[in-house]
Amino acid sequence: MQKQWRVAILDMYEGVPNEGMRCIRDIVRQHAGTHQLQLQLDEFEVRMEEQMADLSYDLYISTGGPGSPVDSKGSNWETKFFKLMSDLEHWNKTQEQKKHVFLICHSYQLYCRHLELGEVCLRKSPAFGVFPVHITTEGEAVFAQLPDPFYIVDSRNWQVIGLDHAKIAAMGARVLAIEKERPHVPLERATMAIRFNEYCIGTQFHPEADALGMLKYLKKDQKKNQVIAAHGEEKYHSMLEHLNDPDKIMLTHDNLLPAFFNQALALVES
Repeated sequence: MQKQWRVAILDMYEGVPNEGMRCIRDIVRQHAGTHQLQLQLDEFEVRMEEQMADLSYDLYISTGGPGSPVDSKGSNWETKFFKLMSDLEHWNKTQEQKKHVFLICHSYQLYCRHLELGEVCLRKSPAFGVFPVHITTEGEAVFAQLPDPFYIVDSRNWQVIGLDHAKIAAMGARVLAIEKERPHVPLERATMAIRFNEYCIGTQFHPEADALGMLKYLKKDQKKNQVIAAHGEEKYHSMLEHLNDPDKIMLTHDNLLPAFFNQALALVES
């Protein structure tokens, strides 16, 4: 008998066209097909329509999105989001059947700010491109098939720095990954992934990003001109080359979220 797999996607994109939603849908559906899961996939428009999932799902993915993760403080939609996160944490402490959560980029920044784990602030300059990320802890299942460093798509104006390590340790959380080291830049390295608890993980980057979507995005005239104006033509062409390298973002795309799904479903690959 097929297992029913109920997945909620919390759409934080606020109506802005993006490749993230397509990528997440594709990965979820592919995983369900591979493991013969009867999938129910529902999407909730969080920021504009103030939609929010209930507690009936097995797994929750909260997406990246545009704008400030600070200016929304106190908004109705954000209050609903944090209530769901609190309800899920309570559920997992009191119920036998656990529910798992993955927070991406904007959602990750929101939750770090909400928990007061560090400073959520603007970067000195926007990050955009394919970059290495360094793993900081051993034994994390979602990174088991990835090298150190592994490569990610980074697209953000904001970052999480200045962590309260005592608070992180007290709540049983762990920092999983940090920004690439830049010896020539006298700035603190941003935190790129945190396991908030046994059932909730978040990444500053986009593990769902695939080469097809990024190439489509970068080849749009407006985006191409923006990247070249900001970073130079050499950087633009370097990014295109990185996207075609199977050992870079596609390795992350093919392994990180699927490993999280396997962990959540307690599936053992044969």
